[in-house]
Amino acid sequence: MREGYEIIYQRPKTLLPRRMHYCPGCFHSTLHKLIMEVVEEMGIQDKTIGVCPVGCSVFAYDYMDIDMQEAAHGRAAAVATGIKRVHPDKIVFSYQGDGDLAAIGTAETIHACNRGEKFTFFFVNNGIYGMTGGQMAPTTLESQKTSTSPYGRDPKKVGWPLKMAELVSQLAGVAYAERLSLNNPANVRKGKKSIRKAFEIQMQGLGTTFLEFASNCPSGWKCTPVQSLDWIANQQTNYYPLDVFKDVTAAQTAKPQ
Repeated sequence: MREGYEIIYQRPKTLLPRRMHYCPGCFHSTLHKLIMEVVEEMGIQDKTIGVCPVGCSVFAYDYMDIDMQEAAHGRAAAVATGIKRVHPDKIVFSYQGDGDLAAIGTAETIHACNRGEKFTFFFVNNGIYGMTGGQMAPTTLESQKTSTSPYGRDPKKVGWPLKMAELVSQLAGVAYAERLSLNNPANVRKGKKSIRKAFEIQMQGLGTTFLEFASNCPSGWKCTPVQSLDWIANQQTNYYPLDVFKDVTAAQTAKPQ
C-alpha cells in the first residue's frame, strides 16, 4: 500500500486473479465476486462446492477458488442433490442460467425444490439463451425480440414467461426464495446480504434456498451495457418484481405482538 493511501477494497482470495471472459456489462462477474466474498467472509472456502452446467455459467470454475463440479445441461440440481446427500456437512450451490434451469432443467429444479434438497440455487435470469446465440428462453418477456422470436414473444403461441422464484416459493420444501438484481450499487449490496442468508439457512438445514437474479445480456439483447440497465429497471423488473417470496426464518425472528 502506498504511503498516505488506505485500502478500501481488494479482491477476495477465493476469487482467482484471472481476467474474466464475460462480455462488457454482464452481471456474471459481479455475482461471482459476491459469492466468493461471502464464502471468504464466512470462512467456508474448504467446505463449499459449486455445480455449474452448460451455458455462460459453465466457466465459473475458472474463477472461483473452491471445489467445482460440472453438470450436463439442465442437470445441476440433480448433481447438487447427490453431492449434498453424500456430503451433508458441505455448503453446496448450483449456478445456472434460465435456458438451463427453467427449460431443459425444469423437472430437476422443481423436484429438487419440492423434496427440500438442502442446497442453494443461484439462478441468473437474463431472458435468453446467452451463450448459444440469443434464442428465446422460457423467461423471455412478452414481445421481447430474440434470434428465434424476431417479431417478439407471442404468449398465445409459446406461453407466458415463467416466474421461477414465485413458482418454487409455493413448494413446501423451499425455505427461502427471493428475486434480486445487480443493476445498481444498492442492489449489489442487498444481493450480497441475501447470498449470505441463503448459505446460513442452508447450514441450518431448513430446506432449499433459491435466489433468482434479474440479469442482463447486452450482447444477446443487442444493446449497450447502460441500455441493458435501463431495460432491467423499466421492463424486466416490471414483470419480474424484486421481492422475497418465501422466508421460513421470518416467522422465527418476528417480534411478538
